[in-house]
Amino acid sequence: MVKKTVWLLLVFLLLAGCSEKPKYTAEELARMPLAKRDGLPEPSGGFALAVGEQAVTAEEVIGPVFEKLAQVAQKGDFERFKQLAEPVIEQQLVNRISDALLYSRARKDAGEKIDDELDKAATAEVRRFVIDFGGDYAKAEQALKQMGMDWGKFEQYQRRRILSQSYIAQQMPKEQPVTYSEMLTRYNETKEQLYTKAGVLQFRLIDIEPAKLPDTDPNKPRVQQAKEIAEQIVGRINLGDDFEKLAKDHSQGHRAISGGLGRKLDPESLAAPYDVLAVRAETMKPGEVAGPIEAEGHIFIMQLVEYQPKSVEPFEKVQSQVKARISFERMRQAIDKLNAELLQQASTADRARFMDFCVREIYTMANR
Repeated sequence: MVKKTVWLLLVFLLLAGCSEKPKYTAEELARMPLAKRDGLPEPSGGFALAVGEQAVTAEEVIGPVFEKLAQVAQKGDFERFKQLAEPVIEQQLVNRISDALLYSRARKDAGEKIDDELDKAATAEVRRFVIDFGGDYAKAEQALKQMGMDWGKFEQYQRRRILSQSYIAQQMPKEQPVTYSEMLTRYNETKEQLYTKAGVLQFRLIDIEPAKLPDTDPNKPRVQQAKEIAEQIVGRINLGDDFEKLAKDHSQGHRAISGGLGRKLDPESLAAPYDVLAVRAETMKPGEVAGPIEAEGHIFIMQLVEYQPKSVEPFEKVQSQVKARISFERMRQAIDKLNAELLQQASTADRARFMDFCVREIYTMANR
């Protein structure tokens, strides 16, 4: 009796909303992952697989992936299609088996008296779905059809989702506080991967390539000619000439058409020979001009627009994110434990025959 009372309270808290907040909000429950979907035992059956007291139908497995696989089925022979389709069908099937196992456990644990509350909750979800389409029932119905559902299937889906997520919430261990030292340790372990901001670099560039210059003086190497041209351009810039116009007139790079201006980028993303520009930018201020800079067949003149070095977000700024990650990992571990318990109850049988039927059905329907 106590267990059923807890179930009723959970559903009311989840959907009706009351003064006492539930352990998880509806949004958090909606994002909560189900048990791990890999390594599931094979269920039994033919066109429908028995999974505990539930059934997984071929329609449920085929529907969500048909459109994608049908395009593949129309382009090749069956054996080739089968090789490509089986991993997709396999993943879809284990997803359905996992959901069925979870729902079967939740259904048994909740008892029959939960049905009335689930009906109310599912009806509320239907109303919310219609409201998302501005209250237009016809548009909402059309969206359901595109999802392969009608109102009956949608309501049943919501019942299963609500019951399963409520069960998961009930199985979560009592929340333990995340300590400051635990957060700081995790931050130091992951800050390079998770909390590092890439640098920002933007500049205007006049790019002179000696190899592209006309051979006006056979006695002077083209590199020397390019340096002299670059020095003349730098002199004009120092006298006040517009960098953008000079870039359009003299640059041989692809940025010339935009006055030498490139997009903002990560300084570490620049490959040779342009990586020398990132190094030079470290000692410059916006608006300053550097050059001529010689680098692997290029003579550069750069005007810095913006430069921000790579930085790591301070712990104080990301502390809430670190805490959320630790809490999520704890929840993930609890769900994996629940999954292991579910797998122990799953019956095994011939899954291959069912998968083969699904693959052949898709191929036949796509080429009908």
